[in-house]
Amino acid sequence: MRVVIQRVSHASVEIAGEKVANIGKGMLILVGIEESDSQEDVQWLSTKIVNLRIFDDANGVMNLSVKDIDGEILIVSQFTLHAATKKGNRPSYIRAARPETAIPLYEAFIQQTETLLGKKVGTGQFGAMMAVDLCNDGPVTILIDTKEK
Repeated sequence: MRVVIQRVSHASVEIAGEKVANIGKGMLILVGIEESDSQEDVQWLSTKIVNLRIFDDANGVMNLSVKDIDGEILIVSQFTLHAATKKGNRPSYIRAARPETAIPLYEAFIQQTETLLGKKVGTGQFGAMMAVDLCNDGPVTILIDTKEK
């Protein structure tokens, strides 16, 4: 699994012009799943994200997690995170998992993140064309790949 984490002051996702999720201060998580990913990746990654200390403490030091600040999380599936660009100019998405593999892992990732955070998270819709709006706070953007843990 590969994620792009953005610390946000707010973020939302729209599908066909309808806002389906909206969060305040917290994290926008773009998640890409590949065929070789497993429940072990889901567990490791969700734990890492909820405990990642990227929010400022009283001294302005990034020392607090999203859980520490009672922040929110928005999770959006994004298969293009597994784009291969080595050959030519048209990206290949051959490493991205097929829906029959990706959807159960995406849903498990959402559920595990909610369990660890202790509240619901906002989500997009797997496979939908979405418009994601965010205000990156910092900016702070972190890349994590479970293949590099």
